[in-house]
Amino acid sequence: MRVPAINAKIGDWNYYVATLTFKDLAKNVKRIGEELHKSKTLSDMIQRSITKNYLSIKQYLLQNDERFFNSVVLAVYDGDPNWIEVDFDYKETRYTSIGLLEFTGDEKIFPVDGQHRIEGIKSALKENKALGSEEIPVILISHRKTKEGMERTRRLFSTLNRYAKPVTPSEIIALDEDDVVAIITRSLVENHVLFEGNRISLDKTKAISDKNKTAFTSIETLYNCNLYLLKAFMRERNLKYNKEETLRKRPSGEFIKEYNDYCELFWNEVTKNIDDVRQFSKESSNAAALPYRNNDDGGKLLFRPLGLQPFVNSVVEIKKKSNQTYAVILQRMNKINFNLNELPWKQVLWNDYEKVMLSKADKLVTHLLMYMYDSELLTEKNVKELIKGYAAKINLVATETEELLEEIKDISRK
Repeated sequence: MRVPAINAKIGDWNYYVATLTFKDLAKNVKRIGEELHKSKTLSDMIQRSITKNYLSIKQYLLQNDERFFNSVVLAVYDGDPNWIEVDFDYKETRYTSIGLLEFTGDEKIFPVDGQHRIEGIKSALKENKALGSEEIPVILISHRKTKEGMERTRRLFSTLNRYAKPVTPSEIIALDEDDVVAIITRSLVENHVLFEGNRISLDKTKAISDKNKTAFTSIETLYNCNLYLLKAFMRERNLKYNKEETLRKRPSGEFIKEYNDYCELFWNEVTKNIDDVRQFSKESSNAAALPYRNNDDGGKLLFRPLGLQPFVNSVVEIKKKSNQTYAVILQRMNKINFNLNELPWKQVLWNDYEKVMLSKADKLVTHLLMYMYDSELLTEKNVKELIKGYAAKINLVATETEELLEEIKDISRK
């Protein structure tokens, strides 16, 4: 194997920058393992660190013509690679770092960074051998299988993986041109009265900062809500939803437009039919969200990410089971009490003693909303789960909880 390369240096590492074809990569690069640890147990642990995420990389390669990867870092040991340097002059400058890296075939090569990309490439090649001629940038370093050499490479491995900053969900939503939910979420943020301007939190978390007094919700929460709507949109059109296939390959322009119209219709109906949201959408002050999201009484359910997501999910489920329009459902949902400091939300979503939101209640909140809308929409199993979950939150026995839920169904409407 002969590879054109550039010889470079950073810190005390000499390295080579080159490209390898997918075919050469699959043939010559082995899984990381005993190269870093003499202990088989520790080697096996590193092997197990390769998760099924490589399957999504495989699908990306098979389905996207605009595919592209950043470089992987490969360590080379054994054998005797030969560096053939090419010197040349250009405009009175002499260049000596370009050349040819020649491998004998005895070398052992393993990834220090990019394990999942390599496994994804190998897996994709099994289904489409035509990918073999494509090339990926690589950085090649030397490795010594001595105690000191293994320690040095382990340190590099941990450094590259520890300090590599993963892309946040918010950043993916802002940039992804294949994920249709991300595409429509951006469109809503730019164009819908409920989200445009400063009405959406662009922080890199789903939660909204206490200092933010203008946002209705966060971009990550809006994305998750639109994901519920995508599933409903596809179900109503008898289209099969598969997360890997649906979100990783950009759909047709017609699909994008129809799904965009579907989401716009939903959020238009929310803005029109839910009193709190309609009033908020008309506000123009720099503290428009403050009456609806505060740490005195928790505010309103829809203005908290932990409340908005299950709310949208419940509306979608009600539509599925009742076949009513979003407008009809939301008009009736508007009668439900959304005050977090009152039943049934106290101690479910809002801790009225410590004045903080409570998490891990999505399913319970969804079922509570559906129960208050029309308890007949819940299965017997759903009702049992609701009673059990609610009893645990408010610390009552099941029979008392069941009686309380009946009261809530009657009195929790405005």
